[in-house]
Amino acid sequence: MKHKLFYYEHRSQPLLPRYQYLKRLGWHSLTAVSITAGSLLVGVLGYHYTENLSWLDSLLNASMILGGMGPVNEIHNNVGKIFASFYALFSGMIFLVIASIIFAPIAHRFLHRLHLEGEKTSDEK
Repeated sequence: MKHKLFYYEHRSQPLLPRYQYLKRLGWHSLTAVSITAGSLLVGVLGYHYTENLSWLDSLLNASMILGGMGPVNEIHNNVGKIFASFYALFSGMIFLVIASIIFAPIAHRFLHRLHLEGEKTSDEK
């Protein structure tokens, strides 16, 4: 049996009840937070081991890159520069993935509601 939180309802099915929709939104948010935390961990480990930065400086640099602000500390060796380049590209892609995960249930509900309202209008004609 398909679970309603992970499979979106078809356009011919009724709108998901508000409680289940909020639960779905919560699961999507939790997934986005988990991906963010995992990405931050990759950055912290990368900066710590490639640039020999302290854990706190590694966290700061990874957070700034992941947030789109740029690095704080200067990068001194080639391995660190290569890591920072790939981590910056990775962070840009992760931003798009996280935005998609968060907005998917919102967009689906909006479009589903419009479709259901469109059916009511066409049935009245």
